[in-house]
Amino acid sequence: MAGRNRGEIESEIKETLGLVPAFFAEIPDSLLEAEWEIFKTLELGETLIPNKYKELIGLAIHSETKCRYCTLFHTEAAKMFGATDEEIQEAVHYAKNSLGWSAYLNGMRVDYDGFVQELNQIKDYLSAKA
Repeated sequence: MAGRNRGEIESEIKETLGLVPAFFAEIPDSLLEAEWEIFKTLELGETLIPNKYKELIGLAIHSETKCRYCTLFHTEAAKMFGATDEEIQEAVHYAKNSLGWSAYLNGMRVDYDGFVQELNQIKDYLSAKA
């Protein structure tokens, strides 16, 4: 598929999405095909991570980057792929919790090697209980 002209690529985008979004229309000719292929594969295609979970991950990430475009996109895509309002809320809450621990651990400069040792002990303990 390499080497298609802009018209061919935009035609495929329109066939797939119903229109050519402005964010694709602004991509330079030399990059459009590569960007479309990546978008089509990761956002729309089935990969190792099911689409619903990819979108929940995207939502969690962008609730921290505070990108309203990406937050809206990933929320709506998550719903399109079957996520419930409760799953969306959980993804965002998980991001808030995880980022809070990151801030605390890094801010307190917790000893990394000790953290690794404790984590390994926790993993071994929980695995033995399973």
